Amino acid sequence: MKVLDALRHGVAELHRELTRYELVIWTAGNVSARVPGEDLMVIKPSGVSYDELSPENMVVTDLHGNLVHGELAPSSDTAAHAYVYRHMPEVGGVVHTHSTYATAWAARGEPIPCVLTMIADEFGGDIPVGPFALIGDDSIGRGIVETLRGSRSPAVLMRNHGPFTVGKDARAAVKAAVMLEDVARTVHIAQQLGKPDPIDPEHVDRLYARYQNVYGQ
Repeated sequence: MKVLDALRHGVAELHRELTRYELVIWTAGNVSARVPGEDLMVIKPSGVSYDELSPENMVVTDLHGNLVHGELAPSSDTAAHAYVYRHMPEVGGVVHTHSTYATAWAARGEPIPCVLTMIADEFGGDIPVGPFALIGDDSIGRGIVETLRGSRSPAVLMRNHGPFTVGKDARAAVKAAVMLEDVARTVHIAQQLGKPDPIDPEHVDRLYARYQNVYGQ
């Protein structure tokens, strides 16, 4: 239970990063984390204000979205998160936001081109667009998995909906969501000035390899 308690605390704290970086409004958006060694995940409860989130009201479900621990209903995106965990065993965290610039790209159904070294570093190329899907079942999850399986990107822009990001843990998925919004804004501004220059694929590969394997402590 110590691991589960730590995850509930960590997921509650990571939701504060979404508001800190202005990636969400009202009660929209969510962070989840896989419980290591268990077919379980921790996720935000549905429709609860970010100011009211606490480790105690984080909910635990199985990987089919069934409530296991907690008194509140899980996020309306639970089925999508659960589908990702079932089909992408390397993923330990999933984040969904409606951040303004990334969602604007999703509304246009347009990938964000790899025209910045930050995009090459974190996303390994263009940030892809996933299919339109209705909320309520695992259709969104299927679209996320199908899109990300063909990409190095930890982010997908779900058409007419918004971004989902994944990571080895929930913190990595939140980091990807923060970086996604930053590059979405920058590339939008660049397009107002003209056509941005794409980075050569060979350079993208080198930048990605360095950032993923060498950068940092």
